[in-house]
Amino acid sequence: MTLHDLEENIHITFTDKKLLERAFVHRSYLNEAKNLRISNERLEFLGDSVLSFLTSDYLFAQYPDYEEGILTNIRSSLVKTNSLADVARTLGLGELLLLSHGEEASGGRNNPSLLADAFEALLGAIYLDGGIERARTFLTEFLLPKTKEIVDTKAYVDYKSLLQEIIQQQSRVSPTYQVTKSEGPDHAKTFWVQATANGTVLGDGQGKSKQEAEQMAAANALEKIGKT
Repeated sequence: MTLHDLEENIHITFTDKKLLERAFVHRSYLNEAKNLRISNERLEFLGDSVLSFLTSDYLFAQYPDYEEGILTNIRSSLVKTNSLADVARTLGLGELLLLSHGEEASGGRNNPSLLADAFEALLGAIYLDGGIERARTFLTEFLLPKTKEIVDTKAYVDYKSLLQEIIQQQSRVSPTYQVTKSEGPDHAKTFWVQATANGTVLGDGQGKSKQEAEQMAAANALEKIGKT
């Protein structure tokens, strides 16, 4: 895959090709490249702010009856590392990353954090090259459609905090979470987790990360006690 392929896939032709190139320069690559001195970190910084504004603007308009706290939680779910990394994989951004030999050998092209950073850097480059409306169009096509599933499944709810509040009211102890099983390669593991309190298993859950599995275990526990 080439940068030209990416332009075709996202329906954007960059005026400043250097911006597009820079979006994929990981800082580790600078140690080995003689002709590059700037990584994608500044673009990532800018893209993060553009992402926050445009997702906030979208959610504000799309869900006029939702309170600030719920909108914040939905936005957090939408722009979290795994969510951005999923979109980055769909677009093939990992193939375009310029990495050091060591970073690549350690699976950097599939690293969720690096993929999410590349997505934000690309968004920053799109904004600089084409303005806020082009950045909005890009997000509207590739990220914002994920919102419906997040809202429909209530993936934005912090089930762990809710379960902790309920359990502490009853027994003044906090639930604990234990990984019971994990499967898959390092970059694509699935985790199984049990939530327990006072030696009693409250619920089970699985997810693509320990945090996601813990949330699912807490949600399962809340469902069992009729609190969801």
